[in-house]
Amino acid sequence: MIKRIDVSSRFSEVAIYNGVAYLAGQVPTDETQNAYCQTQQVLSEIDKYLAKADSDKSRILMATVYLADMADYDEMNRAWDEWVAPNNAPPRACVEARLANPNWKVEIVVNAVCSIKE
Repeated sequence: MIKRIDVSSRFSEVAIYNGVAYLAGQVPTDETQNAYCQTQQVLSEIDKYLAKADSDKSRILMATVYLADMADYDEMNRAWDEWVAPNNAPPRACVEARLANPNWKVEIVVNAVCSIKE
């Protein structure tokens, strides 16, 4: 059985199956900010949804970072490095991609182990 969290008509923010939480791509809450601040916002959203799935950043299995412009790589990494759980940095990919909103600089997707049973 699959458990879903914060379901809309289009997608769920989280789907949980077999003890793994799959988060939807998280995007900034204030698109007027620079890449560093937008990344901080995205990571805060990830923290929020991981908590709803009874998980946290130390339990992330994989992360994928989408940047609208690779010129923002260093600023995204600055926010990431401040946030990532010490000694628990997950495997991560980072690619440049055109994001759904042209003002978004970053979108991040993570999968994490959780304690919620399906």
